[in-house]
Amino acid sequence: MPDETWVEHRRSGDRELLGWVRPAGEGFVAVDRLGRDLTGPLDWTDAEDALEAHGLHWLAELWQLTHDDGTVVRVRLVEVSPTRVVVKQDDLNAVGEEAAPTWTLPFPAPPALAPFAGDAFTFDPGWGR
Repeated sequence: MPDETWVEHRRSGDRELLGWVRPAGEGFVAVDRLGRDLTGPLDWTDAEDALEAHGLHWLAELWQLTHDDGTVVRVRLVEVSPTRVVVKQDDLNAVGEEAAPTWTLPFPAPPALAPFAGDAFTFDPGWGR
């Protein structure tokens, strides 16, 4: 959960949550929806501007999850909230009875969840093994 000192920053217009601004010494840090610092200490306005520039499009991109055994799985974000982050194995939006495996991660998201480092245009079921 975000600390009580974190202040939500919402996009004007649709009021979608872009992240938070949290105090850091004499300045403020922009924190993204995964609970990760987006900037170092800035003034308040610059922290808000950083969240606006970062936007939300990156949430729809491919990610990778590295398990404790070193296995890397190509994943998509399913749920991002101030209490948890849920990801599912990327199944290219397959429709069928077999659901893709999901993993529930804490908030802030751990470093094991990272932007996808492979070729996003190639689906290789053996990637990361």
